[in-house]
Amino acid sequence: MLRHKKIILGVCGSIAAYKAAHLVRLLIKAEAEVQVILTTSASAFITPVTLATLSKRPVLTQFVREDQSGLWHNHVELGLWADAVVVAPASASTVAKFARGLCDNLLTATYLSARCPVFVAPAMDLDMYQHPAVQENFRLLRSYGNQLIEAGYGELASGLVGQGRLAEPEEIVQVLEKHFSAERLV
Repeated sequence: MLRHKKIILGVCGSIAAYKAAHLVRLLIKAEAEVQVILTTSASAFITPVTLATLSKRPVLTQFVREDQSGLWHNHVELGLWADAVVVAPASASTVAKFARGLCDNLLTATYLSARCPVFVAPAMDLDMYQHPAVQENFRLLRSYGNQLIEAGYGELASGLVGQGRLAEPEEIVQVLEKHFSAERLV
């Protein structure tokens, strides 16, 4: 179902960012093309080298390349290229930016430019996840047509137990496969 599908994987700052490596492997194994966009805070949790090696593409982190070459990454082009945008893990900050149309990095600009389905898989601590402002942002994302892949229940990095764990990579791939198989039937 994912063969030749072009997937943008947005990775945000969260301890759950380590799961992005496994998610990329699963998507590549399913023969999808994967372009990773890493937020600045995400690189504190997982390196671009890891994700570039697994995706077989350079990881994008900023609008303009850091080597002073003048080359820039066109968020509009990325948004048109993709068959789906998956943000996993999605931080509370990025969810809020998406919900309110704020655009201060390559991932948020690509999200606002995307014409394809968007899947948001949040990961955050229990109290953050349950906060009314975050819940309202989830509601807004759904109202825009985005699909929220609910966080799982279990032990969190803080030691608390509750909802907030990033959905497992296999579950995220299943959601994508289900979407594209239903799309084929239409």
